[in-house]
Amino acid sequence: MPQRTGRFLTLEGIDGAGKSTHVGWLVERLEAQGHAVVATREPGGTPLGEELRRLLLREPMTHDSEALLMFAARREHLDRVIRPALARGEWVLCDRFTDATFAYQGGGHGVPIDRISELEQWIHGDCQPDLTFLFDVPTAVSRARLDRAESEGRALDKFEREAAAFFERVRSVYHARAREHPERFRVIDSTRPVDAVRAELARHVAALAAR
Repeated sequence: MPQRTGRFLTLEGIDGAGKSTHVGWLVERLEAQGHAVVATREPGGTPLGEELRRLLLREPMTHDSEALLMFAARREHLDRVIRPALARGEWVLCDRFTDATFAYQGGGHGVPIDRISELEQWIHGDCQPDLTFLFDVPTAVSRARLDRAESEGRALDKFEREAAAFFERVRSVYHARAREHPERFRVIDSTRPVDAVRAELARHVAALAAR
């Protein structure tokens, strides 16, 4: 892999944590500071990835198949979008990455963590995020936000329709990942007002840019 001069940021959190609220704002802020930014998402980010996203979010499948499809979409995403952008010196802002697979497929659906780790090393052991924002809310807050979105007419996907116990397991693994990788994780209390969250995000991004 060529010398990387860009920065790789990921946004994580359980459904309803509010991370998507800040993606556009982060892009605008980084661009205002003179950075070229690629905003993308997982699963997705490429034509194949978006087709796999549709299957993953809507179609029933075994949990092992789910994890394998996540990494298939991720490999395509890395080769066609993420690695080239980083090599060009751009900042990549990705809505979910492999931490989500550990949390959702591992914690939520019981796929063995060591199996996910093996796939991670095979697919992108040499390419990890520089900074991961974990938007954190209690599961009751997450559920209330999802219920409100559904009442306003948005169709929930199969993960968003999971029970509270599922999200408790997902959140637990996210916190375990944050403890395991404190050098790149920043846990963001997403129950606070938007302005307070964005002020904290701005501080962390500024610190990364100064490295």
